[in-house]
Amino acid sequence: MTGPGPDEALAGAFEQQRGRLVAVAHRMLGSRADAEDAVQEAWLRLARQDTAAIDNLAGWLTTVVGRICIDVLRSRKSRPEASYDDRLPELVVTEDDGGAPEDDALLSESVGLALLVVLDTLRPTERLAFVLHDMFAVPFEEIGRIIGRSTDATKMLASRARRKVQDTPRTAEDRQQRRAVVDAFLAAARSGDFQGLLRILDPDVAWRSCTTRGVVVRLGAAEVADRAQRGARATVTARPALINGEPGVVAWGANGKLLGVMACTVVDGRIVEILSVSDRERLASIGLPEHPGQA
Repeated sequence: MTGPGPDEALAGAFEQQRGRLVAVAHRMLGSRADAEDAVQEAWLRLARQDTAAIDNLAGWLTTVVGRICIDVLRSRKSRPEASYDDRLPELVVTEDDGGAPEDDALLSESVGLALLVVLDTLRPTERLAFVLHDMFAVPFEEIGRIIGRSTDATKMLASRARRKVQDTPRTAEDRQQRRAVVDAFLAAARSGDFQGLLRILDPDVAWRSCTTRGVVVRLGAAEVADRAQRGARATVTARPALINGEPGVVAWGANGKLLGVMACTVVDGRIVEILSVSDRERLASIGLPEHPGQA
């Protein structure tokens, strides 16, 4: 009985790396679909290579995926309006029961919305250096080869990115404080307290709504506050939830139909980012029940 041919052996070796490569690309791009596309492109490039010349397949694939991700990020910077819909993160929704989110295994593979907000402020090379070194322990020397920088320059990029990120501690107390801000936002919206909303919202807050018509973006505290007031007039049953580790709500209509989910990113006591999803297809992919009594 003969063993697998060279093509089968290469495919098998690639599949062993796929999970790690998708995880790297997911944290770079914030989208599972984009991550899968990046890894598939890496496979196509591998298939065209003389694999006998590749000494370290894992390192070669990491390099290729990293460069593909940098190209995608640079493309987004030049055409941000054309790509945000695909960049909406996959949403992991769990009950907000007061526990520490790091204790929930479902959240361990998600990309937190707060982290995505900060990562989007980094230059592509900073983002790659931070993600590969701090999240996947790739040596700076290897990262430098990917981005064409010296080891010392790569260390500086990662250090600069780390200072920008300054990952917010997810202690129980911190989580309660962020939940209190979101609850105050919802209460002000329901009561029509426009000035109260402005106090809770960051002046540069962005609200991205994924609807059946596509992604609608509202910018600025006044515009977001106005939309929040109008949306609060609907009769809904809402429950607190964690959306990728961020405080939010899940809403059902009077007939028990799932209407949407909303997540808020809170920084220094104010909401800086809101993500809401009402598109039926995206809601179905989350797997939430159609009636709150089943949650």
